[in-house]
Amino acid sequence: MNRLPRIEQYGLIGDTQTSAHVCDDGSIDWLCLPRFDSPAVFASLLGTQKHGSWQISPAPSTGRSGPEKVTERRYRGDSLVLESVWRTPTGSVRVLDFMPPRDGTPQVIRIVEGLTGDVEMLSAMRPRPGYGSVGPWIHEVEGRMVAEAGADALWLDTCVPQMEKDDVVVSTFAISAGQSVAFVLSWCPSHAPAPDIPDPEAALAETLAFWQDWTQECTYNGPYREAVVRSSIALKAMTYGPSGGIVAAPTTSLPEEIGGQRNWDYRYSWLRDASTTLAALLGTGYLQEAQAWRRWLLRAVAGDPENLQIMYGITGDRDLRERELPWLPGYEGSSPVRVGNGAADQLQLDVYGEVIDTLYLAYQSGVAHCADTAVLHRQLIQHLARRWREPDEGIWEIRGARRHFVHSKVMAWVAVDRTIRLAEAGALDMDVAPLVELRAAIHREVCDKGFDPVRNTFTQAYGSQELDAATLLIPRTGFLPPDDPRVIGTVDAVRRELSTDDGLVYRYPTCSEDAGADGLTGDEGAFFLCAFWFVDGLALTGRLDEARALFERLLALRNDLGLLAEEYDPVQQRQLGNFPQAFSHMGLIQSALLLQQIATQSSPRQGAVAVPARRSTSRSTRQSTADLTPQLA
Repeated sequence: MNRLPRIEQYGLIGDTQTSAHVCDDGSIDWLCLPRFDSPAVFASLLGTQKHGSWQISPAPSTGRSGPEKVTERRYRGDSLVLESVWRTPTGSVRVLDFMPPRDGTPQVIRIVEGLTGDVEMLSAMRPRPGYGSVGPWIHEVEGRMVAEAGADALWLDTCVPQMEKDDVVVSTFAISAGQSVAFVLSWCPSHAPAPDIPDPEAALAETLAFWQDWTQECTYNGPYREAVVRSSIALKAMTYGPSGGIVAAPTTSLPEEIGGQRNWDYRYSWLRDASTTLAALLGTGYLQEAQAWRRWLLRAVAGDPENLQIMYGITGDRDLRERELPWLPGYEGSSPVRVGNGAADQLQLDVYGEVIDTLYLAYQSGVAHCADTAVLHRQLIQHLARRWREPDEGIWEIRGARRHFVHSKVMAWVAVDRTIRLAEAGALDMDVAPLVELRAAIHREVCDKGFDPVRNTFTQAYGSQELDAATLLIPRTGFLPPDDPRVIGTVDAVRRELSTDDGLVYRYPTCSEDAGADGLTGDEGAFFLCAFWFVDGLALTGRLDEARALFERLLALRNDLGLLAEEYDPVQQRQLGNFPQAFSHMGLIQSALLLQQIATQSSPRQGAVAVPARRSTSRSTRQSTADLTPQLA
């Protein structure tokens, strides 16, 4: 069977330490155990089913070689419990897929429930540890099936008979209306005793209660609450609970171009991505996550800004060396498949701004600036003061020569600006006078060297003719007010040169000679986060109706479960890149917050979530935003 699911056909389940990807035909095609960054035990997402998968679905009928897609699916309420329903000629059946919040053993639980009639079902688990490279020893131990390979043991428990056939654990059974059959997959070290068998129904109740309790803390009650809550759940699912680290995405090597080489491992914690994700969560009322992330930051950086990495492992690991897995052909033949990420060694000056901005926003939200954080903050700003004039690899992690990226310099300005504000608020003991001079110097240089007066737009880098969607952040950061002609010109230039007719936005032109400096061949899709930045740019420059219309078009591009990958191919109309992507869901939340703030004429705080604004004249609503001045700490 030629089985090539699209990225958007997957749903996510997780336990805030790792996650699994469930296709809409009932197959789990990606699962790393016991952590997000562990080797996958099911890796068919990046290859074929021989690289590991676990199918539960109605058994193939005569004349049909493989499973059919579900009739309908959804998450149960505000949770990560996935419901999939098949309606067959003989009856209907529902499968509940979830991972209980972990208290020791990581588990995937799949409960099959008969709804009507009688349905013949098939469970076929093909474990392949080591990213699909190892065939395990599958055997029975006291009536339980176990697959062992090296350090890994996978125990599969169910009440129906199981057998091993061609390295696959198979169960065939009939399910009638009112009946249920549970399967529990548990991981433990192969040398450890067998894990306990849980009560699946009790685990289901506990999982639903966990997510219900968490989502009730959300403070957003605007018109897009469903999308905001679903995105918040996705971000929480990408948070490694024991450490507070946040992965950029729970997958590796899902391509930015089908058949291309822009395939990266995102199962690590970028300072930038984690900072902006925390800003989005703070904007919806989640303070505990900010406190946990700050502790992770202190441990990861270890008071050593001279050797600051732009990303770390989820527990603060520093060795993220990149390598390729040649036995995996890649998603739809997109190779190479990579694990690790060589960008960890890059210089990206903007991360100082994102980290310090999030510390500032946390302070505004009520998270006190502790003594240890203050020490790290001073070290970061002192280091940045020495290096801000250097070229870097920038937010998009180019693999060519370093350049003076405008966004990097703007975020250096943000770092200094937020430091001044904290010092003026008495939360940070620093001499403000030299910082004020530094802030002014950065501002002058960016406006002199990063702005094209002929086209009335900020450019990607000093001396460049190319645009960069990251310059849309200039008004959000407070670097310039939204009604500044240079801001309006930049928004218009991005619309003209980087966006599609329906408002999707590319990061920068990858096909031009100048943009080829990113060191990569090939192309990529439109970037969801950049489209949300464009929403913000339209709203801030007075085009609120246009902003809302674009935001709602973007919501319509989510999959049926409300999830977004990194990018979108407007030609083939499909999602691209690692999935789900924290950046995309963070952008969705922040745009929803901004649209509500402007519409209600509230006073947002300056920072990564809140948007400082002075005044603007709407082209579509003629609505004044004069009272959106920032409330500073």
